[in-house]
Amino acid sequence: MSKPKKTATDLFNTEEIMHEQHEILRAFKKHKGKPLRILLSFFKPHWKKLVASAFFFVLKSCPVWAIPLIVAEVVDIAVTRPENAVERFIICAVISLVVIVQNIPTHMLQIKYFSLAKRDIEAGLRGAMVRKLQQLSIGFHKEMAAGKIQSKVMRDVEAVEALASQLFTTVLSVCTNFLITLGIVLFTNIYVFLMFLVCIPLAVLLRQLFMKKMRESSKDFRVTVENTSAAVMDMIELVPVSRAHALEKFEIRKITENVVDVAKSGYRFDYIQNLFGAAHWVVFAFFRILCLIVTGIMAYCGFITVGAVTLYQSYFGDLIGQVSSIINLMPIFAKGSEAISSIGEILYAYDVEDNSGKHKLKTLDGEYTFENVHFKYDEHTPVLNGLDLKVKKGETVAFVGESGAGKTTIMNLIIGFNKATSGKITIDGHDINDLDLHEYRKHISVVPQSTVLFSGTVRDNITYGARKISAKQLNEVIKMARLEKVVESLPNGLDTSIGEHGSKLSGGQRQRIAIARAIIRNPSVIIFDEATSALDSETEREIQAAIDTLSMGRTTFIVAHRLSTIRNADKIAVMRDGVCVEFGTYDELMEKKGEFYHLKALQA
Repeated sequence: MSKPKKTATDLFNTEEIMHEQHEILRAFKKHKGKPLRILLSFFKPHWKKLVASAFFFVLKSCPVWAIPLIVAEVVDIAVTRPENAVERFIICAVISLVVIVQNIPTHMLQIKYFSLAKRDIEAGLRGAMVRKLQQLSIGFHKEMAAGKIQSKVMRDVEAVEALASQLFTTVLSVCTNFLITLGIVLFTNIYVFLMFLVCIPLAVLLRQLFMKKMRESSKDFRVTVENTSAAVMDMIELVPVSRAHALEKFEIRKITENVVDVAKSGYRFDYIQNLFGAAHWVVFAFFRILCLIVTGIMAYCGFITVGAVTLYQSYFGDLIGQVSSIINLMPIFAKGSEAISSIGEILYAYDVEDNSGKHKLKTLDGEYTFENVHFKYDEHTPVLNGLDLKVKKGETVAFVGESGAGKTTIMNLIIGFNKATSGKITIDGHDINDLDLHEYRKHISVVPQSTVLFSGTVRDNITYGARKISAKQLNEVIKMARLEKVVESLPNGLDTSIGEHGSKLSGGQRQRIAIARAIIRNPSVIIFDEATSALDSETEREIQAAIDTLSMGRTTFIVAHRLSTIRNADKIAVMRDGVCVEFGTYDELMEKKGEFYHLKALQA
């Protein structure tokens, strides 16, 4: 019984690719600043596939060096007219047929083994970038535009893949054909061999003249494309805003200017690349004609046969082709090397959350203490100025205050996105800096002010990251988030696609899905960063009731804009200039008639 044929699914394994990610990260770390070494190290685990591919490459390349020999033989037979001419013609025809036909199976086998290695590396490289992006701090993601990151993950990896393909096939082709061609020429005529050798230093000289400019133009082109990619993503996000304010022409002009910059940069890159190609073609075409004249004179004088002239012309043409391959590889090498450097901007980034060796919380009670906590984004932007606060297990604490008072910063400190500049934050008695934040975050849920949804169904967005959720659990969560009517109104219920970023839903519907996503994790601590800000009054009351139910027995942090929604909070912290100026229950603060009372009066 024959074995079933392997499919692409069988050939590529997720676990193997994830292992490949670690190897790629190590390669970047080991060979930092050396693009070629980094690229070659990618192939190290795949050497068996490369050897197999190289073997079949040599076989499939037989026609390149065999056919000129056959042509020379046929010409000599035609000129000299020996008695066994027919037999020799038949032998030449049979050999030619075999050499040509074998190219199909050997070519396919060569591509198979090389493609397996190449696509493994491609997937591993993208996976390594995704892995690193998940490890990098929120600050890194705020600094680097999403469009640039997307360009690096997709476009730059494509450039590296193109370089890997061209480098392998070109170097293998050049080495094979150079050795065989020069060997045959050396065996037949030492003088022609020396003429052939002149091409090598010329190729090196041309490379030195153009390589630096090509690298510079490639880098400029890559940076311009990244900036344009980021600008296009921003434009797409702002379409509703630009349309609402009649700014379409402004956006068109702005993006067109970026596109023109890409065209200018691309033109400079193309110009240098093609000038390079033209220069090498002229030089080597001249030498080919010189070779033709010299070998023609030698044949005329009887030193070589007429067939040998055609042989040397064919081999010189092949030699020019091999040198051309190396020269044409230069712009691809420049582009690929720059792409590796670009990818390194992510893989070399040091702003990584390191949880190795830190304490892992098995459970989270939710007791928090802030002791003289200061935080600033830079020397000139202090946000928290000595915050002292104690939150007991199971308490619901609401943070209020004007914009810029530090409310969202406190939430980011609680989540662990930011670290305090000075002071101390403890969670269940443990310094947050000593905790494994990855394990800690498994016990918390966050509902951000700006709802983050992805293209998919309602079900996918609610159950994101949660495993083994039963239909009963899902229905309970939908009820708690007051989503029943929304789900019923959708054409396919929970399996309705919500569009990009939930564009098919209202703001309130999106927010309720975000709340349902938080609830389904059954967290010990919940953070609501103005979670009801996008809701109308009626929906807000429903969601507030759900939040009150959800908060029971859990430590809950709420950043509130509408002060009426936090009446049931256990404690309210009034923030001003990065300091908690008032702390108490709703009734206590209203009775005090201080900062909170005046804020409430402004919303009356």
